[in-house]
Amino acid sequence: MKIGIPKEVKDKEFRVGIVPAGVKTLVSAGHTVLIEKTAGIGSGISDYEFEEAGAKILNNAKLIYENSELIMKVKEPIPQEYNYLRDNLILYTYLHLAPLIDLTNVLLEKKVIAIGYETVRLSDGYLPLLAPMSEVAGRMSVHVGAHFLEKEKGGRGILLGGVPGVEHGHVTIIGGGSAGSNAARVALALGASVTVLDINLHRLATLDDLFAGKINTLMSNTHNIEQQLIKADLVIGAVLIPGKKSPKLITKDMLKLMKKGSVIVDIAIDQGGCVETSKPTTHSNPIFIEEGIIHYCVTNMPGAVPRTSAFALTNATLPFALEIANKGIEKALDENNALKNGVNIFKGKLVNKEVAESQLRSYERF
Repeated sequence: MKIGIPKEVKDKEFRVGIVPAGVKTLVSAGHTVLIEKTAGIGSGISDYEFEEAGAKILNNAKLIYENSELIMKVKEPIPQEYNYLRDNLILYTYLHLAPLIDLTNVLLEKKVIAIGYETVRLSDGYLPLLAPMSEVAGRMSVHVGAHFLEKEKGGRGILLGGVPGVEHGHVTIIGGGSAGSNAARVALALGASVTVLDINLHRLATLDDLFAGKINTLMSNTHNIEQQLIKADLVIGAVLIPGKKSPKLITKDMLKLMKKGSVIVDIAIDQGGCVETSKPTTHSNPIFIEEGIIHYCVTNMPGAVPRTSAFALTNATLPFALEIANKGIEKALDENNALKNGVNIFKGKLVNKEVAESQLRSYERF
């Protein structure tokens, strides 16, 4: 199979869809890997390294798409890439379609086979391709939150870890999944007072054991969220319902409970955000202020640490890509339910129930 890796074009998206080790694995299995010129530069990978691994370098994205059967990316296509899409092209990338009606329409019209990394799901509910970037985003969220808490950046002037004789900063994390637990790990390491809220009592018990009782755990409900907002310096939204839009757990009115200069980092923004006032931002313009509260809502947070992210992502995506390439898409989907769960759009049909419900559309059972 011919596998194409275009250069990412989203604002300050420095990740690349595969690393040389992945190329070598695919080429050794008899496949052709085409990589757009300088696609890996942002991740510290040269064209020479890709060529040494067996890839062929093409000059532009148009050539990559025209000559590939399978496209491996990091982020969803944006308008300047729409014309490259075509019937039966396999698009294997993060899609996060729930809030993206226009992109959904384009993928349906172009009759691509669109597999979203974020909806590839194992039988136990684990999301193997979302997990590595959730880990990165969760850990990053505390760093960026701490940064924007600095007075010079408009924040309250809080050091999360405090110093002896001074109260530590308060970090509230809504959602105890992969992103939330990784955020808790970093916040705790910095010395902050950490509270995690989740609707799953079993998950809260697991986190209590994991952190040996060093974090506070609370059932996620409106009352507890409001009480946490009153004292929080940094709030991290890490809510996820696979495939669906995130529920709005913090309303605009609830922001008035927070101290001015506090920070919200909404990791859930890819799925629409879990804060009513959240709206997508970029690495170029990462924040805005609403009700005196700093909002950080960058939709591709891990793009800021591209080398770590690109290698972590390839570790997760490569086995499924190899299966598609070795077996062909039809057989791969038939034999791998996790991969089948990842299909959002199949040759002009919307086949993901959660995306359909979020967009008030009908869907076809796949």
